[in-house]
Amino acid sequence: EAQLVESGGDLVQPGGSLRLSCSASRFRISAYYMSWYRQAPEKEREFVANIDPTGRRKNYGDSVKGRFTISRENNMNVVYLQMNNLKPEDTGVYYCSAPLLNARGQGTQVTVSS
Repeated sequence: EAQLVESGGDLVQPGGSLRLSCSASRFRISAYYMSWYRQAPEKEREFVANIDPTGRRKNYGDSVKGRFTISRENNMNVVYLQMNNLKPEDTGVYYCSAPLLNARGQGTQVTVSS
């Protein structure tokens, strides 16, 4: 069974930056699109970004375009989400997923607050 573990979430002030990591095990990410989603309290799950197996094609949700960058290191079996200029509305639990495998991690909490 594919496993994903997110890390890097923290409490950060508005305008700050964080880098989230997603470490995969029991499968190789090199063959799969990988995605990040987030969910804030009392809100629906929101698409954040995805990246194709080569790392060349990336898609972003409208609310994070220009601020977040998704990347991957296939040889390390890790996916990253660099988040800059964070806003309070970015607060939520961030999940990494491999949609084709129906795999998702437990999430990491990001809180943006002064």
